[in-house]
Amino acid sequence: MTDILIVEDDKELSSLLTDFLRAEGYTVSAVDSGERAIQLFERYGAKLVVLDINLPDVNGFAICSKLREDTDTPILIVSARTGKDDKLNGLDLGADDYIEKPYDIDILIAKIKGIFKRRYRQEMISASGVTLNLADRTAEIDGKPVELPAKEFDLLALLIENQGKAMKKEYLFNTVWGSDSDSELQTLHVHINRLRQKLGDDPKNAKRLLTVWGVGYKFV
Repeated sequence: MTDILIVEDDKELSSLLTDFLRAEGYTVSAVDSGERAIQLFERYGAKLVVLDINLPDVNGFAICSKLREDTDTPILIVSARTGKDDKLNGLDLGADDYIEKPYDIDILIAKIKGIFKRRYRQEMISASGVTLNLADRTAEIDGKPVELPAKEFDLLALLIENQGKAMKKEYLFNTVWGSDSDSELQTLHVHINRLRQKLGDDPKNAKRLLTVWGVGYKFV
């Protein structure tokens, strides 16, 4: 999963911001259209979206609204539209912050760091008797330590972080294995079955890791 997805049609500004963020240690993807932003997000995901409003194809407000249908990923709007109504609209649609252009890049990066610190500082996640320590990558199921290989751990963490949501098979695969993986989608099914065994879930009557037919899987 990419740390930051930049949606900005000003190529010079996009390149500058990308360089600064990569220098801070973030993984960054940048696109110059709303359609490409949705495609990239659905395929790979992102921990934060930096979103311009005046895009050549789709209005940035529409992108914000679309993303909010399926995810609570932080969205930081960066726009030359400085009117009060625009700001209120962006925030009402679910943006976490709205910054006017031109901006001080140090302030923008400080805001981004703040979002990451508040949102991703959590080291333990727990649900339905499963506890994952994200710092040392250890797991407990119903109070007992369980060994989880890297991909099983990442897959289970992704499902728990989106507890109750139906996650598309393609999204799970691309997020955990990556677009450059030589593995096939069947690999996901194999790992789901292994996780179910460790969770004590009967595939025909699963209690925690459910199949959502025609979509993928969800953790409840």
